[in-house]
Formats: sequence, structure tokens, C-alpha cells
Amino acid sequence: MHVQDLPVSEHRSRLLEGMAQSVALKGYAETTIADIVREAGVSRRTFYEHFDTRADCLIALYEAASRNSLRVLQGAIDPSRDWQVQVEQALGAYLQALARNPVLLRTLFIDILGLGAPGLAARRRVNQAIAGFMLEVINTRHGPPALEPDMAMAVVGGIHELVLQAIERGHVDALPELAGQAARLVRAVAHMQPA
Repeated sequence: MHVQDLPVSEHRSRLLEGMAQSVALKGYAETTIADIVREAGVSRRTFYEHFDTRADCLIALYEAASRNSLRVLQGAIDPSRDWQVQVEQALGAYLQALARNPVLLRTLFIDILGLGAPGLAARRRVNQAIAGFMLEVINTRHGPPALEPDMAMAVVGGIHELVLQAIERGHVDALPELAGQAARLVRAVAHMQPA
């Protein structure tokens, strides 16, 4: 099968992978559309059939990578365990997954914010999805509502600030070590909520 004969979703997936590979090699600032299509093995025309700009492609990559991270969180849940243990296990798995590609992580956490309102909107959608998952895990297994939606969003923001701090300090490899701190934050906020 030739590249031009691939299904539309396959072209899009290849473009996202091309963006990820180029960003991992060069960073977002140095990545061009020519780099993306070369890594993806598709034409420039195919790029423009899926994305208007390089920034649109980055946002799509950010959202796809974030869905994968959410699946990691979901996969680390063990309903037979106490919710507090589940939270720490899930956060450990999430932070381990983030640490696997430091250059891509930097792009997804920092460069996305440089895209202005569209990047911020994408970040908020992702944080909302993670906060929703946190609410589901805690509130369905902890009795009466233990965490309010706004506080769940604040916790996700706090955890992501810890990730940003690790990126800025060059300690991405130590992200899994933040699982305990992040879990303590979740527990502290959950226990502070009115019953």
C-alpha cells in the first residue's frame, strides 16, 4: 500500500508521530513542516489536509499524548486497593510515562503555552479530563463526595507545576519520585473538603 492510499486517520497518525519525532530531535522551535512531513513519510499537501498550521499539529499531538497519559492513569488503578494507594500508584505510572521522553515532555508542557489562547484551551481540556478521572476515582470509592471539581482541577494544576519545575531544573528523570508528594497533595485536599 502506498502512503497516498492510506486511510485519513492513518495519515493523521503518521503526521502526529512525525511531529513527535521531529520535536524529540530538535525541539518545537526548530521543527518545520518539512521536518514533520519527512518524518511522517507523507506530502506537504497531506499535512495541509489535516492541519492549517504547525501549531495545530502540536495541539493535536498534545491532546493525543495526553489521552495516552490518561490511559496510563486509568490502567494503574486497582479497585481492590484503598483509593489513597490507587492514587499513588496511578500518579507513579503517569509520572514514569512522562519521564520517558524529556524533549517531547518539555514541548508538551512548555511550548504548548507559547501558542497563546489555543494552547491554553488545549491545556485546560487535558487538565479537565485528568481532574474528572481523579474525581471518579476518589469520589466513587471514598464515600460522600471527598473532592469538589474545582479542587480536583487545582490539584491537577499543582501536580503539573511540580512537573514544570522538574523540567526547568533538568530533573525529568526524577519525575517518578514526585509520586509521593503528588499523592500527599491529593490526600490533603480530599480530606480538607466538607463532608
